[in-house]
Amino acid sequence: MKALLKDFSLSAVVAGFIATVISYAGPLVIIFQAAKAGNMPHDILSSWVWTISIGSGVLGILLSLRYKVPIIIAWSAPGSALLVTMLPDITLNEAIGAYIVTSVVVLLVGLSGAFDRIINRLPSAIAAGMLAGILFRFGTGLFVSIKEQPWLVLAMFCTYLIFKRAMPRYAVLAVLVVGVTITIASGELRSEALVIGLATPVWINPEFSWQVMLNIAFPLIMVALTGQFVPGMAVLRNAGYSTPASPLISSSALGSLLLAPFGCHGLNLAAITAAICTGREAHENPAKRYVAGVSGGVFYLLLGIFGATLVSIFTAFPAALIAALAGLALLAAIGGALSAAMAVPDDREAALITFLVTASGMSFLGLSAAFWGLIFGIAAHLLLRLHPAWATAAKRQQTAR
Repeated sequence: MKALLKDFSLSAVVAGFIATVISYAGPLVIIFQAAKAGNMPHDILSSWVWTISIGSGVLGILLSLRYKVPIIIAWSAPGSALLVTMLPDITLNEAIGAYIVTSVVVLLVGLSGAFDRIINRLPSAIAAGMLAGILFRFGTGLFVSIKEQPWLVLAMFCTYLIFKRAMPRYAVLAVLVVGVTITIASGELRSEALVIGLATPVWINPEFSWQVMLNIAFPLIMVALTGQFVPGMAVLRNAGYSTPASPLISSSALGSLLLAPFGCHGLNLAAITAAICTGREAHENPAKRYVAGVSGGVFYLLLGIFGATLVSIFTAFPAALIAALAGLALLAAIGGALSAAMAVPDDREAALITFLVTASGMSFLGLSAAFWGLIFGIAAHLLLRLHPAWATAAKRQQTAR
């Protein structure tokens, strides 16, 4: 506790808060859509929100303190999207059974150490290209939102530039303050939507069906490992942290397993929001950025307890404010990822391919764009870096000329 207080900084707390806000801003809407698709009762939805929030908060705090690294745990947004299409055709009890199987398999992968060996072999330029592709839509979303709320977004943008020049550590905090102030002053805040309400966990008996295992558990496993943990580890590696992947995967899977009977569909490393906490905006000293992970976990706990209040807050603020806040908070992370992707001349084309595929948002065979970005990027890396005899001879002839 003494070390935490000594390393405490307002910029790190703000980074954790922004990361938490962004975590809820979009992915929570997907969960509401999944709940509506499955005709889920309000108390079950409340329990679902409670589990993913409390699980993310507790794991984020413990892991950040343990490794002194800004580790952000969040629920699987692609997994939530998958459930939107699946829940109407299965029972909630069968879905819970699939969550449990998913957590057990991911836990075994984490304990085996296989993921560490895979991530350590991944070229850094390709990992950075994938990260840039994941974050790309948030950067463009900043400018797309100008159409909805031009004065609000432009004021936030100008504030960011001014503070980035004068006090860079507090640029994102200033953007948040200006955005909220303008929203309230202009009457855009829908105060009637604000309510106070607590979320409580509800136990759901699991049922196991092999058809459901194939339709839900297998895709959730693939999404968790390729679409969440790979980019999540890429964020940490890109920021210079060498934290092993296995304990992070194992801890997340164990938390998911314990909370699955209450509605938790999967916890994993965050990538997009983690990029907010691993950058210089959180703290100039990388060794003190773990405070952002701890503060983010605390905000998760608070928002999880007041689940109904949380929903109303995001309903009350305009969507343009959230989009602009996310885009500005991630600008530095996007720039850093693009720089790292282009830093290795021999891997520049492979990294570019990775970036383009990932940024496209494509989905094929039920697998995410981040997964296919890695596949295409690694394939390009291997083909372009291979030096067969004829290629070597041609290169020698060209050099001789």
